[in-house]
Amino acid sequence: MAHTETRAEHRTRKTHQLGSKLKHIVTIIAALRAWRRTVARRRAIADLTPYELKDIGYPETPRAMLDVKAGLITNLMSMR
Repeated sequence: MAHTETRAEHRTRKTHQLGSKLKHIVTIIAALRAWRRTVARRRAIADLTPYELKDIGYPETPRAMLDVKAGLITNLMSMR
């Protein structure tokens, strides 16, 4: 009888390990799918024109901005 209990205990450990590994695999697969969707969405948005982005309500893409104070060009030209 002790042999049967040991054997049953051994099986539950393997089952627990298998279940744990399956959970990890499912989590990895879900993360990969989410990543692929994100990449596909970014590529689709990158291909749209500013007018199409405005039509779907997506904010404009950020552009590099250069703030120039009033009179700076005049000062630079006078230094020349």
